[in-house]
Amino acid sequence: MRSRAAQKCIQLVVFQQFLGLSPTHSTTISMMSSKVAVVTGGNKGIGLAIVRALCERFRGDIYLTARDEGRGREAVASLSAEGLKVDFHRLDVTDVGSIAVAADFFKRKYGGVDVLVNNAGIAFKVADTTPFATQADVTLRTNYFGTRDVLTHFLPLVKAGGRVVNVSSFVSVRSLNKCGARLRERFRSDDIGEDELTALMERFVELAGKGEHEREGWPQTAYGVSKIGVTTLSMIHARRLSKERPDDQILVNACCPGWVRTDMAGPQAPKSPEDGAVTPVFLALLPAGASEPHGKFVSDETVQTW
Repeated sequence: MRSRAAQKCIQLVVFQQFLGLSPTHSTTISMMSSKVAVVTGGNKGIGLAIVRALCERFRGDIYLTARDEGRGREAVASLSAEGLKVDFHRLDVTDVGSIAVAADFFKRKYGGVDVLVNNAGIAFKVADTTPFATQADVTLRTNYFGTRDVLTHFLPLVKAGGRVVNVSSFVSVRSLNKCGARLRERFRSDDIGEDELTALMERFVELAGKGEHEREGWPQTAYGVSKIGVTTLSMIHARRLSKERPDDQILVNACCPGWVRTDMAGPQAPKSPEDGAVTPVFLALLPAGASEPHGKFVSDETVQTW
């Protein structure tokens, strides 16, 4: 006697033959029914640890993305050597064309995405002598504007019940508290929108270029400001989704992985990459039907005050 699943499979094939569909269509329909998780900046550090943890707990296909194809494929090969199944797709968050190509791939192959983890980011070392104006431009181009561009292309593709995790930092809260009162009020406001936020991020880069940012109430940290942007943008998108897709139960959050031993944070950090992956993965795998957290800043699996 055939199993119920086998009977359904036969019924699907018969129905497709009736419609005149080829085996290629059958494959496409099958793939679109599969769940898929996408992690940006997944070739090393926290991103790689997130991918590894999802391999163990996420039921579906997992894509490690990176801007450098060689390094990305090397990371996939290392995971394969551990017995983990991961796919690769190139995605450079600073290249809108690359983002658009990736988004189109996931739309065509899967009909969208179920989990999106925006992990890609950069930070200059404290002792780096690069002019602050350059640090501000380069850091925000990746951490804020890159994340925003990924969300612009991918957020419409997030399926009902999907999870979006934007990796921020505790430095965002620290930097927010160092902002002038007017800026703090806007970043904490429930009515700030994406256009206003982006204009503020652009203003910071402009002022940093002239050495006038501190006089205008901005802190002396490009990384911190970029992560203020990521956290605030997460809250904006959460409010928007609650309004525009209220029945889809999509949850969007920003999170802090903690101070983690990576190339970016240095060897003195107390947490391993695996420790740093805990909160992002917790948010990525919030159970079906969950309504919270949503539009929050989360650290150590706990909602933090913004």
